[in-house]
Amino acid sequence: MNLDFKIKYLVLICLIFLGVFSPYSSQTRETEIFKTGADRPDLYLPMLKGKKIGIVTNQTGLMQDRTHLVDYLVKNGVTIKTIFAPEHGFRGTADAGEHVKNGVDAKTGISIISLYGSNKKPKPEQVKGLDAILFDIQDVGVRFYTYISTLTYVMEAGAENNVEILVLDRPNPHDGYIDGPVLKKKWTTFVGMHEVPVIYGLTIGEYGKMINGEKWLKNGVQAKYTLIPMQNYHKNKRYQLLDKPSPNLPNEQSIKLYPSLCFFEGTQVSVGRGTDLPFQIYGSPFTKSLPYQFTPKPSAGAKDPFLNGSLCYGEDLSTYSPEIRELHLDWLLKAYKNYKNSNQNFFLKNLFFDSLAGTDELRKQIVAGKSEKEIKSSWKKDLAQFEILRSKYVIYPN
Repeated sequence: MNLDFKIKYLVLICLIFLGVFSPYSSQTRETEIFKTGADRPDLYLPMLKGKKIGIVTNQTGLMQDRTHLVDYLVKNGVTIKTIFAPEHGFRGTADAGEHVKNGVDAKTGISIISLYGSNKKPKPEQVKGLDAILFDIQDVGVRFYTYISTLTYVMEAGAENNVEILVLDRPNPHDGYIDGPVLKKKWTTFVGMHEVPVIYGLTIGEYGKMINGEKWLKNGVQAKYTLIPMQNYHKNKRYQLLDKPSPNLPNEQSIKLYPSLCFFEGTQVSVGRGTDLPFQIYGSPFTKSLPYQFTPKPSAGAKDPFLNGSLCYGEDLSTYSPEIRELHLDWLLKAYKNYKNSNQNFFLKNLFFDSLAGTDELRKQIVAGKSEKEIKSSWKKDLAQFEILRSKYVIYPN
């Protein structure tokens, strides 16, 4: 081996080691790149050409270059007849639970029909003439986050009116594990439509497959359902989201804490709506022994926040650093034990807490003084049964 050849060989090895040069083909490298369903138009554009389309989306319906899917489809000649807007609206600015109105998208002139106003399920006249409905929303993988309920109603309307449903899949920030009480049928509401745990470990596309496969739609109907899968997605990996899923989930920390802190929405405790740290803090005027103080005030994402103007005492979890892959009850139990108010029960009178839990058992366990370990132990049997069901619909590796 001459000296020149040795030098060239050593340089090549160094370049490979540094990642500057790869011995693999460009096609191999391409398959290693992560893509959402929206960023795989080669799979879905041919299915939309020449058809009349409805689309269920919001501010999270972005492609990797931050082009909104609606704008991309219009530019590529797809005929969009209707935009269906979920909770928080098409632009994602409405408060949680706020009535969302019908309207027109100023940029494209496409009519917007609210699925969080007078009706949560598309009416027959609202889907009449559509060949397909495209669904593209960033979900967070938690049962009481209502986008999976919107998907359910859209699939049901599609099945009843012979309209195909195409779901462009996106990452689940709480994928790869399951936890929490499994909903009991008696407590079925829009914040919990199916007998699944709080954290169910499926992407929204996989969840739609489960809805269809288990015949959970009204009268057992099944939709013509097509899933546009992600490329190179792994369930135990965490991916940066392109936009906040809703006004009060502004960052990864709030999303991480959401499954554990959302139970407070059924109590006399604030989760920081009306502050700079929604779903990263909690507190109440009646938990004065807790160290952190804050006062909820009207804001863009909370026009009339719970406990508006009241000084609250609680905890700041905005710097809580451990990776969360389970449901935490310790903050809820701590708040209950430190709650001192003889005039108001810790739980709201409407028992919205039970709707969030999907059962009245959790509330009763807290009142009875059960420990977190005892409570979580009571979920094991139901979770084991759900895991068998869930495994039928998993399409991505861990």
